Amino acid sequence: MEVKIRSYIGENCITVDDGERLYQKIHNEILKGQRVDIDFGGVKIFASPFFNAAIGQLLKDLPREQLKSLLHFIGLSSHGDHVLRRVIENAQKYYTNPHFRESVEKVIADQAQDL
Repeated sequence: MEVKIRSYIGENCITVDDGERLYQKIHNEILKGQRVDIDFGGVKIFASPFFNAAIGQLLKDLPREQLKSLLHFIGLSSHGDHVLRRVIENAQKYYTNPHFRESVEKVIADQAQDL
């Protein structure tokens, strides 16, 4: 399966909603062990909320190495690659380390109370 992000999402990969759309499109294919190519050609802006929703949450179902073997990125800028790598590192910690997850959830809850 190949997903051309510029056609599917647009040239800005920023929002959680857009990330969730991509996640829904690729999740079942990844779980079936199918290779997914994601083409970022023509995409100009990347943000961690998009990657958290689209890619990070895949790590709740699969180990990092398996995800790495099934998911391939094409045309990702160096900035996009940097953001994606950081999201993957944080997601792996979140899904494999209960203490890290508790800390993150506490910070989020504290910030929500401040609103």
